[in-house]
Amino acid sequence: MDIFQAIILAFIQGLTEFLPVSSSAHLVILPKFFDWPDQGLAFDVVLHFASLCAVIIYYRTSIATLVQDFFSSISSRKMQGDSFLAWGVLLGTIPVGLAGLFLNDFVEMNLRSFQVVAYATIFFGVALGLSDIFHRVRNMNREVIRGSDIVIVGCFQALALIPGTSRAGITITAALLIGLSRKLSIKFAFLLSIPVISLATIMKLFELSNQYQQVNWLLLLFGFAIAFLTSYFTIVFFIKLVERIGFLPFVVYRIFLGALLFLI
Repeated sequence: MDIFQAIILAFIQGLTEFLPVSSSAHLVILPKFFDWPDQGLAFDVVLHFASLCAVIIYYRTSIATLVQDFFSSISSRKMQGDSFLAWGVLLGTIPVGLAGLFLNDFVEMNLRSFQVVAYATIFFGVALGLSDIFHRVRNMNREVIRGSDIVIVGCFQALALIPGTSRAGITITAALLIGLSRKLSIKFAFLLSIPVISLATIMKLFELSNQYQQVNWLLLLFGFAIAFLTSYFTIVFFIKLVERIGFLPFVVYRIFLGALLFLI
């Protein structure tokens, strides 16, 4: 992998990690289309860590409040401030964590095909569009998360193991369906990404520790910087765009992307 490929892959990872368009679909297309070599596990770890740093820095104020209220709820044995949201982020991660633990090998062996990615890209894109329409028609904009919301969104998030689904897309879809406001749906989805990306990064680090790979530190540095900056500004851009025009552009793009995958 040369520096040009590293820059492009890091940019795509940062751009698509938090957009509801499926980062896996894009990272399947590019290397196959241009016949690029595999970027290697170390590069994957760095890109995921960059995205993790970006979302933590963006929500740093909210995270500090969540952590404080979380420990206050433990010491006082009752919910305080945003402690319920903090518990929601932790408990909502359990379904995808269990699914990843027990189904990861099955997914790797049976679902890493162009056909699966293409079908998932289109199907879950349409689901996002329908949930957004349903949300507007019902005109429900709850700004409070309930226990049932955590269970539903957490279970939907487990579907993100299917390549082409988009973790951000499926959690936002679920949140809109149950009546959360767009703003809270996006915030909850992005906060849920923190433990998920952390777990994925830790798993990849364990895999990396059992392998010997030559490391090009310059490529890793470039990859981290580009993925971090792209992830951060994508979060800012995405939130502002959705507040203005909704999710329709992403739905149309996903259908186009899925069609392109079928052609490839």
